[in-house]
Amino acid sequence: MDDLFSLEGRAALVTGGNGGIGLAVASGLRRAGARVAITGRDAAKNAAAAAVLGDETLVLQADVTDEGAVERAITEVVSTLGDLHILVNNAGGFRGGPVTELSLAGWRAVLDSHLTGAFLCTKHAVPHLASTGGGKVVNIASVYSHFGAPDFADYSAAKAGLLGLTRALAVELAPENIQVNALALGWYETDLTRGMPEGLVDQIRRKTPAGRWGDLDDLVGPAVFLSSQASDFVTGVALPVDGGYLVADRLRDTSP
Repeated sequence: MDDLFSLEGRAALVTGGNGGIGLAVASGLRRAGARVAITGRDAAKNAAAAAVLGDETLVLQADVTDEGAVERAITEVVSTLGDLHILVNNAGGFRGGPVTELSLAGWRAVLDSHLTGAFLCTKHAVPHLASTGGGKVVNIASVYSHFGAPDFADYSAAKAGLLGLTRALAVELAPENIQVNALALGWYETDLTRGMPEGLVDQIRRKTPAGRWGDLDDLVGPAVFLSSQASDFVTGVALPVDGGYLVADRLRDTSP
């Protein structure tokens, strides 16, 4: 049974893998036996991630919105690791702000990093995944793929679009034995969320049936599952990893 979840002999690429969620996923895939490559735009963060992941990890400085850079990175991954079996589309950023103040450049930057980046990476990874007999694409979505987030129209639109891309590619790539799924993440403490107002932190905790924010280790099992042969008959789904946040219709009662 354990072999179902083993990634021994598999090669994986995690975009935006130099910190936070991406680094946690990359670390988890490595612990499951995969050979791992990561991309990131920040050279200092890339170096820090390399120290965490170890010498056998391939770390590439690349911008997922640049098609030429994506194609070169995937070529280097295949050349160095020998194959490519798993692609995790994690890279993305956010700007936010009222829609009347959100610039077109800011809007495009957010959609390009999350959605266009996932499209480009998948486009250039698919021939390599297919050549190995099949593979896995895991898109990092969000509970805000489903909810509307005031002052975050750019992020909500990008993450909702990522689910549409997941479903369309799941159908299109099924004949190649490539499964395409998403992880719909809830709230986790990362560099992006650290320092939020305590009232909002507590409200999120109360909205989450599990009664807490997610720990980055909570991502590892679901990421390994969707990357392994255990999920060979699972495609086109968005698996919530949110402590129940997505299904809760009220705040938890914390009264004595």
